[in-house]
Amino acid sequence: MRIDLSFGRGTLPLDLPDDLDVTVVRKPDMPVLPDPAAAVRDALARPVGARPLVEEARGARSACILVCDMTRPVPNALLLAPIVRGLLEAGLDPAHIRVLVATGLHRPNLGAELEELVGDRWVLGTVRVENHDARDDAAHVDLGPTAAGTPVKLDRRLVEADLRIVTGLVEPHFMAGYSGGRKVIAPGVAHRDTITTFHSARFMAHPRAVSCVLEGNPLHEEQLAIVAKLGRVLAANAVIDERRRVSFVNFGEVVASHREAVAFVERYAIVPVRRRFHTVVTSAAGHPLDRTYYQTVKGMVGPLDILAPGARLVVASACSEGMGSREYADAQRRLVALGPDGFLAGIEGKRFADVDEWQTQMQLKPMRLARIQLYAPGLSAADAALTGVEVVGSVRAAVDASVRESGDRAVAVVPEGPYVVPVFRPEA
Repeated sequence: MRIDLSFGRGTLPLDLPDDLDVTVVRKPDMPVLPDPAAAVRDALARPVGARPLVEEARGARSACILVCDMTRPVPNALLLAPIVRGLLEAGLDPAHIRVLVATGLHRPNLGAELEELVGDRWVLGTVRVENHDARDDAAHVDLGPTAAGTPVKLDRRLVEADLRIVTGLVEPHFMAGYSGGRKVIAPGVAHRDTITTFHSARFMAHPRAVSCVLEGNPLHEEQLAIVAKLGRVLAANAVIDERRRVSFVNFGEVVASHREAVAFVERYAIVPVRRRFHTVVTSAAGHPLDRTYYQTVKGMVGPLDILAPGARLVVASACSEGMGSREYADAQRRLVALGPDGFLAGIEGKRFADVDEWQTQMQLKPMRLARIQLYAPGLSAADAALTGVEVVGSVRAAVDASVRESGDRAVAVVPEGPYVVPVFRPEA
């Protein structure tokens, strides 16, 4: 049996023996919009909990449109131009329309990468496109703390705009439940203090801070509290299928429209599986998510619910840009030196997390359940030593060894990685 794993800008073929009992875990067939451009225009004219875009924009003097950074395959080429044209139709001066890249604490997107991100030369030539910088104190407005104590400091360009719009992809997220909507605001354009507070160990360790869970999820609830402090925000939300085709799009008030998009995607992204496995193969979802080891951790966390005790989890990720940030490499260095228990002891009780150490904390979850093996040809030997997992030269060889050692010929394969969340349901 041949299975193509999402990998880099293409796929990684995995050929498995026919005598294995292979369960391929993927979304059910999703509807594909026959005319995505028309669907976007219709969404802007028939919003959720809001007036049509042109009516919302009429009388506004300025607008700020948030877009996710390069870590997510948002169809910006489809979304941005009609939004900008709607603002121009409403009478806004293009000089007062800004597209702001919601980088969170990630690096800025510049040059050719920014062009790829925006996906539309007309947009790039018509309005300003800038990057958020979470470390620039003067670039943020302090809106005061949430009831839970998180300092709410958001990018001034968003806060002071008359009209605020976010765009994003709605998909499972391994700690916030689902991506998109309120998450594009925080951490997207939040200050370092905001991000490192609600990404601290106490939030990450909460049992509801997991994929596909919103109710009772402390990150989601804190994001909603942050949005409430900001005030009215509109959102354009998209859902894509495994081949990156647009399956759903809507527009409207940020919380209500995101909720509607979640209701759509959860019917496909959550996949019931009848058993747990000693051998599980997954990916980091391919480009752009699998460019770094930092993002690869999401692929490790996705199939947690179908891992048998002591399972072997084999993850394929291009890691073409190496580990990720310097701060993340430092956190991984601590993990390797201290071990999981020592690392966790060192972060518990901190008000502000160190930048990116939350991803290392999330890696502890699969490490406690499984033997993780990583196929990542983009990592140098020095970087591979910081992963804290076993680096292998072949996915197939790792599967063969796992089947032989476990004596269990049942293998689960999740080709799309963290965009699919398998859940153990024996009655399925």
